[in-house]
This record gives sequence, C-alpha cells and structure tokens, in this order.
Amino acid sequence: MQSETNIQQDNIMKDQIWVVGGYGQVGQMVCTQLAQAFPGKVWAAGTRLERAEQFSRQTGGVVKPLQLNIMKTVDPAMLRHVKLVVMCVDQNDTRFVESCAKAGADYIDISAKGDFLKQVEGLHSVMKVSGSTAILSVGLSPGITNLLVREASMHLDQVQEANITVMLGLGEKHGKAAIEWTVDQMNTAYEVKKHGKFTKVQSLSDGKWIDFGEQLGRRIAYRFPFSDQQAVAQTLHIPTVSTRLCLDSRWITRALSISRQAGLVKLLRFAWVRDLVVKAFAAIPGGKPMFAVKIDATGWKNGERVGIEQLVVGEKEAVLTAEVAAAVAKRVYMNGQQPGVYHVEQCFSIKDIEEELKYSLNVVTKIT
Repeated sequence: MQSETNIQQDNIMKDQIWVVGGYGQVGQMVCTQLAQAFPGKVWAAGTRLERAEQFSRQTGGVVKPLQLNIMKTVDPAMLRHVKLVVMCVDQNDTRFVESCAKAGADYIDISAKGDFLKQVEGLHSVMKVSGSTAILSVGLSPGITNLLVREASMHLDQVQEANITVMLGLGEKHGKAAIEWTVDQMNTAYEVKKHGKFTKVQSLSDGKWIDFGEQLGRRIAYRFPFSDQQAVAQTLHIPTVSTRLCLDSRWITRALSISRQAGLVKLLRFAWVRDLVVKAFAAIPGGKPMFAVKIDATGWKNGERVGIEQLVVGEKEAVLTAEVAAAVAKRVYMNGQQPGVYHVEQCFSIKDIEEELKYSLNVVTKIT
C-alpha cells in the first residue's frame, strides 16, 4: 500500500516543466513565456549550473535553475515530478527521450535534425505504452513550415508537390549552436521524397527562383536539409517535397552556392575551417532581423490542377521559434495529447498556434 501511495503523490506532484538549454538564446524566451503562464513550475536546465543560476536571478527566481547533462544517461526517477520537457539543444541519440517516456513525461523538441527526429519517431510504441506524448518539428522550419503545408493541403483534394522555401535575415544575431548547425549542413547529402521515391540530393544545390511577393521580390534559393521536408512527405502523404534556403543578401546566398560548386564546402570537415566560417557568419554586418517562409503546393481539386501559395514575412526568427515552442508547450501542458510521437502538423493547425501567439502571422494565401 505504501508504494501505491507514493505513486499517487508523485502523480499529484507531476507539474514541473524542464526547458533543456533553458539559458540559451531561444531557451530563455521559452522559459520566460512559460513562467508567465505557469509561475513556479519552470526550470532552466543545462550542463552549466552557473549560467542557469545567473538566468534564474535575472527572472527574479521565477525560473528555477537545474544542472542536467543529457549526454549522460538520466535516471527516469529524476523526472518523476516532471510533466513536460521542452528540448532546445541538439542530441545524437534518444537516451534522454526514452528516460522521459519511462517517467511518463511529455516531450517537445525544436530540433531540425532529420536523422535524430527519425530516431525519436521509432519510440512511438514506447510512448504510447507509457502514456507520454512527443511533439516534434516545433519552431519556424520545421514548425510553421509544416503547419503551412498542412494549411495548403486543406485547399486540395490531393497534393502532388510541396516546395518549402525559407529566407533568413543576416541582421538577426543567432545563437552559436544555431550558426554551427547551419554551417555543418552546408556539405551534406540527404534524402528527399521525389515522385514517391527517396532520392539523395546535395545541400546548396538545385537552385530555384522563388517569388516572395512584392516586398521581397524573386530570389534564388537552394536545397537545405531542414527536417520539415521529410516530415510532411510522410505525415501528409505528399509524393514530392523539397525545402530550400536563401538569405536576405542575394550575393551571400549566391556565394554559398558557388562555394559548393567549387568544392570549397568540403573544407568544412577541417575543424579550423569550420570554426572560421562559424565566426564569419556571426560577424557578418548588415542585413535585417527578418525571416520569410513561402509554400508553393500543387495538386488537384474537383478534377482540376490547382496551385496554392502561402507566404509569411516576419521579424526575428529566434523569437518566433520560442513563441511557437511555448504555444505548443502550453497546449500540451494544459490539455495533453494522444500518447505517441507526432510532428506538429499532426496535432495542431496554424490557427491553433496563432491563438497562443502575441501577434498574427498574417498568412497571405494565393490560389491559382
């Protein structure tokens, strides 16, 4: 009887929210927003306790500090009071996610690493048994991009192709981890769905002209391994999906493509070259703190071929990523979801997320 009582007490006390990487650029914003909604329940977790404590002091103690190293095995007993984990750092394996499942904690991840998210998808049955939910693809890309493709698909009986394009402004100061991830993807080969079959493509290849509307005009964008293209191909059953990237600076976008064609990006495998490029990106002057997302989907409606364009233009991609993560976290914390592993578009619509945001995304839709 004593053990049953303890379990019941643990269930009653299962109210904590851990934001892993909570003292980082995006993590701090996620913590702050969630602490406003759930005061006293939010913990900024990470390996550097002094950083977590410093951030906690900045919040007046509203967000609490926690030392946590997810690169080592975490005993599920540590998570017995945790209701929700929001993951803001990249991982290479699923050990920590499995600990969350064993502890019955829900899990949200803002990662764009397709290979890792594929590993987490493999835990669907484990999560279902434990009664836990994992929501993946939470942010801008993946995240808002997935939701826009879902929105576009609602206008069609059958989606034949979806092309996602992300423009990032060089004026935004991204965290070091985000810059490192972007640089590391420049010399990557990865698989996409093309006509229903997996095809290997190269990062920064296959340039395509994309119309970003009157304000931003037409830009050439190149393939990039954001995980949204793999996710929506699977969840929305779309036979051809691609994601491309461009920067608000046309010449730097073009320079990146030329570097790939000339084989210069292969030098990134040398640590000193990679470090130089990361520092260079962090120091690039000019540009604006902006982002734009364009979805070009084609398919069939009532037997006719139809094109759907979705465009969102905004400021500060990192802020939006944090707001989307906090929006999803609030809904999962308050209402819960079906146990298992899901991408954001399987559980929410763009309108669901907008209801939690401070401002409307102002999605511009064009049907042709």
